[in-house]
Amino acid sequence: MNILAIGDVVGSIGCRFLRQHLPVFKKMKGIDLVIANGENSADGNGLTPVSVQFLYDSGVDVITAGNHSFRRKESYELFDSSEYLIRPANFPSSVPGRGACIVDMGRVQVGVINLMGTIYMESLDSPFDTADRLLADMPKITLVDFHAEATGEKRSFGYYLDGRVSAVFGTHTHVQTADECVLPQGTGYITDLGMTGPIQSVLGVKPELVIEKMRTKMPVRFALAEGDCKMECALFQIDEKSGKTVSVERIQIQ
Repeated sequence: MNILAIGDVVGSIGCRFLRQHLPVFKKMKGIDLVIANGENSADGNGLTPVSVQFLYDSGVDVITAGNHSFRRKESYELFDSSEYLIRPANFPSSVPGRGACIVDMGRVQVGVINLMGTIYMESLDSPFDTADRLLADMPKITLVDFHAEATGEKRSFGYYLDGRVSAVFGTHTHVQTADECVLPQGTGYITDLGMTGPIQSVLGVKPELVIEKMRTKMPVRFALAEGDCKMECALFQIDEKSGKTVSVERIQIQ
């Protein structure tokens, strides 16, 4: 089974680029399931019903989120109603939505869990303990989007779940890492998938605006960069019988 995980989709420009390339790429690689982080898919952070539907219509099967999950109020009801839109499971139980889903593909079920790190991030429940609770009800093939800042926390989490899930992939930093591998007990891993959006940018934003913010320490209204884009992702080949990853391919499409 081939499962594609796509890094943070940034704004309408990232959504359009994904639509241009994903359908053909799915056919070329024989991809069975697509997971994409969509927490930045709306212009100005967050997600909206329009951006979520655009990703679904473009060929994404499961949409994960992160610290910008609830940036837009119009997303609250969507998290409750959309079965395959999930937010970090270690948010308080009172917030909208769910932190995991199971996709029934007929011959096999695939679980997807979304968790968020706590180092340099929000003060949430332990992702380690939350994962322990969730895994009791997840199928043999389960992948985890770990939305986190610190590379040490991400790699520690990968080893913690090694042999217990099919794959762990990081999101949030928008910078693709070159450490894709299969861990000793058969879990596919990459610290960060990267992003889908404008190449000449700072995490998708116009560089001059981020520079102004960092130099002056004054409020700056960020705007998305334009121009050529990229889609950064990783392809996990998973053995259906064992649920373990056979290979990981790091990909950048321009």
